[in-house]
Amino acid sequence: MFLRLNVRRVKCLECNKVRKENLEDFLQRLPYTRRYMLFIGRRCRESSIKAIAEEQNIDWKTVKNLEKQYMQEQLDSREEVFPEVIGIDEISIKKGHKYRIVVSDLEKGEPIWFGGDDRSENSMSQFYEWLGKEKCKKLKLIVMDMWKAFRNSAEKNASQAGILFDRFHIMQHLNEALDKVRKEEHKRLQESEGEDYIKGNKYTLLSRRKNLTLTGSESLEKMLKANERLNKAYLLKESFDQLWGFKNTDSARIFFDKWKESLENQNLRAYEKFTQMIDKHWDGIKTHCTLSKEIKLGFVEGLNNKIRVLQRRAYGLRDEEYLRLKILTCMLPEI
Repeated sequence: MFLRLNVRRVKCLECNKVRKENLEDFLQRLPYTRRYMLFIGRRCRESSIKAIAEEQNIDWKTVKNLEKQYMQEQLDSREEVFPEVIGIDEISIKKGHKYRIVVSDLEKGEPIWFGGDDRSENSMSQFYEWLGKEKCKKLKLIVMDMWKAFRNSAEKNASQAGILFDRFHIMQHLNEALDKVRKEEHKRLQESEGEDYIKGNKYTLLSRRKNLTLTGSESLEKMLKANERLNKAYLLKESFDQLWGFKNTDSARIFFDKWKESLENQNLRAYEKFTQMIDKHWDGIKTHCTLSKEIKLGFVEGLNNKIRVLQRRAYGLRDEEYLRLKILTCMLPEI
């Protein structure tokens, strides 16, 4: 198709120069218009590339390129970021421990940076270099898991910011300790009594009681009544959750010390290792007591789940730039 246009030219009365009409959308020598690119980009927020390619009867690579162009425009139109509270997490992009780091603004509730070569201190420092020294000085709180490289990088590049260890990851470590107790008891019972009531109940034991079905609750009660050591480990795990309700750091410390004392003579080595980890990282845990309710602590883990969905939808695409754009624009409004 050939399109012939009359380009209007006007003379500016102020500068006395001749200006011509802007026709960039038509003069890019592309087989599609900007309006079509916007249409495809909006559709890709809801459907997969394959589905839209079949719907529009065009090649999937064309759909992907149009979506990348759309997402880049979204990023270009985003306001400059001035974060004060950030959340840091890593995602796996390939098998074999291939990681990238995602940083989010927890006050606005949107990812602001994706990058790094792995989850090392050098890769984390790339974010602070991107943010700039002046903006790093304005950071007030950094939420992360207990990965040493993230903490070291934060202390070097934003020493004034407080560090908060993510509650989700702490409870994940406690669940792992409970699971080790389950495995020990399962092995012991099989060797001594041939019992098998623990097998197949891993997720029943690790799930919150309020989330269990009636059948799951009955299985849990049966298992805990039959095994005293597992019952103690389960009750300790459930009671630890009270730590997050304290508004005073001294009260939180008293609670944790009493919780730690209750482990004496219980033969729960996995729990003892867990308490050592908590003691080592207490400064980043007690910050929970002084947190504002406006800070979205669950956002980082929610974003992680959203990224997994995006990766499944983009299965087979080996384009890291596409993944970067997809993550950084998943919370931005459409254009």
